Amino acid sequence: MTKEEILYYVRDYPAGKVKIAVTDIDGVLRGKYISAEKFLSIAENSFGFCDVVFGWDMADVAYDNATYTGWHTGYPDASARVDLTTFRKIPWENDIPFFLGELVENQNDQVCPRQLVKKIESQAVEMGLTPYIAQEFEWFNFEETPQTAADKNFHGLKPLTPGMFGYSILRSTLKNEFFSDLFDQLKKFGVPLEGLHTETGPGVYEAAIQYGKTIESADRAVLFKTAVKELAYKHGIMATFMAKISEQLPGCGGHIHQSIWDKEGTRNLFHDENGDHKMSELMKSYVAGQLLCLPHILPMIAPTVNSYKRLVEGAWAPTTVTWGVDNRTVALRALTGGSKSCRLETRVVGADTNPYLAIAACLAAGLYGIKNNLSLDQPMTVGNGYTDESNGRFSKNLIDATIKMRDSKLANELLGEGFVKHFTQTREWEWRQFSKSVTDWEMKRYFEII
Repeated sequence: MTKEEILYYVRDYPAGKVKIAVTDIDGVLRGKYISAEKFLSIAENSFGFCDVVFGWDMADVAYDNATYTGWHTGYPDASARVDLTTFRKIPWENDIPFFLGELVENQNDQVCPRQLVKKIESQAVEMGLTPYIAQEFEWFNFEETPQTAADKNFHGLKPLTPGMFGYSILRSTLKNEFFSDLFDQLKKFGVPLEGLHTETGPGVYEAAIQYGKTIESADRAVLFKTAVKELAYKHGIMATFMAKISEQLPGCGGHIHQSIWDKEGTRNLFHDENGDHKMSELMKSYVAGQLLCLPHILPMIAPTVNSYKRLVEGAWAPTTVTWGVDNRTVALRALTGGSKSCRLETRVVGADTNPYLAIAACLAAGLYGIKNNLSLDQPMTVGNGYTDESNGRFSKNLIDATIKMRDSKLANELLGEGFVKHFTQTREWEWRQFSKSVTDWEMKRYFEII
């Protein structure tokens, strides 16, 4: 739709209201309803949005260690703007008009996740490159509501379906009303899926979002997670994108697929019919960039305490800094079959990520390899990637990964000092909240015997 058509739809919408949202550092959509009249007055201008959304955590507890905003600033309004190109109708909300927004920031003080993605994408464009991105998600579904889950203290929750039924036609039929709603309603919402299936685990689904250019794909991924939760509510279901809900079950990935095309977007520069494994030198440099950089910015793709419970041996998530061709035990899986489909799958990424940050991290790391003409000297892993520690392992917990990122000159070069400072402050806070908590494991282990 043209800008004029979008504004006409807003003006003519019978309910006279619009839904807008910005994304916080954890990938949570923070927004509100505003009147159509108010929206039309800000549609092509900036508006004020309380900067507390970057001054507190996902539970609305204010950081005590952040410098971007806090009690010391008085939590003023930040300057924000809506992006008219993100216009969507929410089909499960009477087609109400919806828009994503972002903070308006200078380059030295950038904390807005959406702004970071656009910054990294612009670097690719300046290099004459067009990245294409897609994210896929695994998640658990439970026959619960927020109230029943809280009443049970999040224990003994009832899975949507029992048993381990990966790629099951039976299970997709069992709850087909919800299953079909996901596919159909997400398409109407402008988040088209390439595929949707059950994954191994009770009540687990997996969806692959259709690929697109960087910012559009990042928007789709962010909206996907919230949309799935909202659609689940409609069916008396709770969806969770936690990386790991049980040590006895596989974790949930949020793998990111990437390819780099020419300026016109007509030729896949990752593909070389005559190259090793049909990989171009540019693709090899991209892979080399990620192998070098991702350990320095791991919290971008493993952002929570729980993320590291997923990154364990033999649980379908990588632990070593490895790459391979069509190998699901490595961190970077090269899929090189055809000139159009040739791409890299970064498998470290969990479902609990902020898609803006995860996509920005992967793209920035790969572009670093291209800019610096890095050679892919690390041999391809053949077989079990869990046992190949020749290039090291990823950090085993959030605080180690955060300290490494905080102190990394490479991380600051990739993402900017202002962003790295704020983001690592939020991850240090997250670790502190966990560290002072007494867990069930401690009670069971120590209560009687110690």
